[in-house]
Amino acid sequence: MERRRVVITGMGAKTPIGLTAEESWEAAKAGKCGIAPITQYDTTNMKAKLAGEVKGFDPALYMDKRDARKMDRFAQLALAAAVEAVEASGLDFSAEDPYRCGVVMACGIGGLTTMQRDCIKGETKGYDKISPFFIPMAIGNMAAAHVSIKYGLKGMTTCPVTACASGTNAVGDAMRQIRDGYAEVVVCGGAEAVINELAMGGFTSMHALCTSEDPSRASIPFDAERSGFVMGEGAGALVLEELEHARKRGARIVAEVAGYGATSDAYHITAPVPGGEGGAKAMAFALADAGVAPEQVGYINAHGTSTPMNDACETQAIKTVFGAHAYELMVSSTKSMTGHMLGAAGAVEAIFTAQALRDGFIPATIGYQVPDPACDLDVVPNEGRKADVTYALSNSLGFGGHNATLLLKKWEG
Repeated sequence: MERRRVVITGMGAKTPIGLTAEESWEAAKAGKCGIAPITQYDTTNMKAKLAGEVKGFDPALYMDKRDARKMDRFAQLALAAAVEAVEASGLDFSAEDPYRCGVVMACGIGGLTTMQRDCIKGETKGYDKISPFFIPMAIGNMAAAHVSIKYGLKGMTTCPVTACASGTNAVGDAMRQIRDGYAEVVVCGGAEAVINELAMGGFTSMHALCTSEDPSRASIPFDAERSGFVMGEGAGALVLEELEHARKRGARIVAEVAGYGATSDAYHITAPVPGGEGGAKAMAFALADAGVAPEQVGYINAHGTSTPMNDACETQAIKTVFGAHAYELMVSSTKSMTGHMLGAAGAVEAIFTAQALRDGFIPATIGYQVPDPACDLDVVPNEGRKADVTYALSNSLGFGGHNATLLLKKWEG
């Protein structure tokens, strides 16, 4: 079967640095830090004080208020990002075959804030008195369901749950649906909203979170003083479309999704395999999927979480795949600005990567001060730079050993 080409025709994002995809990108270009003291609960008796919260988000701008009350925050963010992406694409779904249009909307955890709230209510008032919407608010597939329901999309609608790799798996799986002939259009991406006591306490107890109270020295990927990730929240949504379908309707094409690789470390529930073999294979598979040589890649939007093990292992993985060319690549982590959005991270970072190719601008790794010999690549420290790049990778490496990589190509029409 002939493999069909897949392009991005719409993007939407709600992030700690912006309430739209373009606002978030302008902030990323400017090196804006979205990390600040947590406002969603009292952190007095907790070690982690900082997070990347989505500020000023009003779900009523995107959905009926009654519907919003029946959604966990992660689903509200997902639907809002999808509405933005669909509007940007210019698609009229009433003119499409609904069974040829699908949704792949990921999350890493799902409605944990709802779970925490209703567990507390159940303990105090009795579990038969918790919200009748508890289950549909808590389960992870509901973001995808809400997008499907809003637009009447009846093709495959699913939710990858692969920890920090979820959003990247969503985009890659959506690309394959279109490329292999199962759909013409897929709305894809990821969402997460777990800035609550339960999640933050859990990540703190496993020593994964940074406990610095200085936003400028908290999420510092590749820096020798990095000590853990900063929790973020948000959503990213992309409209993927078969190329000829997009051309026929005169769509504005942002970038092409050229390749996708996914692997498992099969090693440990939280730690990456030493040397980053799984991540290296995901990158190599994405390149092979597109028939692109390593030397053709100019930029990598790294997973770059700001944890000691991840950043060193990812650096080694890049060296394994790219050899001497690794030192000619630009490798930045936009998590330095957004924090780690878990299931939303890969989707938002795919958007940033597409925008970097479109605009010929590479975003920085901000807050970088102390070089680490184990992370000795060009991390684009502190200031972004203009660069005309044809191919770029976006990496996501999740707990449980889930690795996923997207290869995007600049659209030159």
